[in-house]
Amino acid sequence: MKFRFLFILVLVFTASFKTEHVAGQGNPVSGMVTTFDSIPLINATIKVKSTKQVIYTDTLGKFSLNCLPGEKLLVSAKGFNSYRVAVDGKTRYVFVNLMIRPGKENIEYAIGYGHVKDKDKLYAISSLKSTDVDFSIYRDMFELIKGRFPGVSVENGEIIIRGIKSINSSNAALVVIDGVIVEGDALSSISPNDVESVDVLKDASSSIYGSRGANGVVLIETKHGGSKYQK
Repeated sequence: MKFRFLFILVLVFTASFKTEHVAGQGNPVSGMVTTFDSIPLINATIKVKSTKQVIYTDTLGKFSLNCLPGEKLLVSAKGFNSYRVAVDGKTRYVFVNLMIRPGKENIEYAIGYGHVKDKDKLYAISSLKSTDVDFSIYRDMFELIKGRFPGVSVENGEIIIRGIKSINSSNAALVVIDGVIVEGDALSSISPNDVESVDVLKDASSSIYGSRGANGVVLIETKHGGSKYQK
């Protein structure tokens, strides 16, 4: 009986040692969670699959943890699509950009749950993906943009965001296709079927383009991701 008790103690000690040893082997991994590429997400949840560990991003959208190679992380926030990240032995930093789900209620979730500190930035950005809406129902990009984005109109072949701002100069929004600035008439050569996503930036969110973005910015990503539509 005494031998059996000692044997059980040895097993418990060995199991504890292995658990601590494995935990000690975890590699430090840091990361950041954003939305729309540049807006930090606060209190986004990061779950470690194997250990069920849960941590949250800070006020800058950053987090840090230890995890084993081959680990999987689940990143989520209320109102956003979740994202899974595989971590290998060389991973030291993880950047995750969560896409907000379609619908005004999800913007309200993001603000109400404290995920976005600057709510004006979130309201200043509108996004639409081909997975959310069937782009093929639109005849051209002008009809798509005018029909799906509130406060956006088309006048004389130009995209106008939130009305007329200037009497003497152009009020046209800046158009960027696959990361390259193009003339507004380039939109007429794009088929909605070839478009992956459309983002409309307003107010402060368009300031990253300097004075050229003063009238707002229309960002278009095509399924080709190349220069097919660039002049």
